[in-house]
Amino acid sequence: VQLVESGGGLVQAGGSLRLACAVSGGTFSNYDMGWFRQAPGKEREFVAVIPRGGGSTYYGDSVTGRFTISRDDPKNTLYLQMNSLKPEDTAVYYCVGHPNGNYYKASSYNYWGQGTQVTVSS
Repeated sequence: VQLVESGGGLVQAGGSLRLACAVSGGTFSNYDMGWFRQAPGKEREFVAVIPRGGGSTYYGDSVTGRFTISRDDPKNTLYLQMNSLKPEDTAVYYCVGHPNGNYYKASSYNYWGQGTQVTVSS
């Protein structure tokens, strides 16, 4: 299974970005999918998760109310809409899929993308 992120870049504080993750080689609709991020010198941090079939979504405390995760199963694509961006949102963002167990732990996920850089300037 391959996950390829896109949509990262440089944005000013208060701005917005939309990340996308194209999934191939597997049955996307069968997978719970999510996003993690990693800032320099820090551990990977849970951002958001959406279960297979849609339904309830879950977010990390630092992004709740600003970020929205969604999925388009016919297009095999996962999205992350990021609004009201802050400099502390600067990180590499990873698309992840097919967790075993705890949604909030990076080690639970079987599939990872290569990451896309998001930089928020103040």
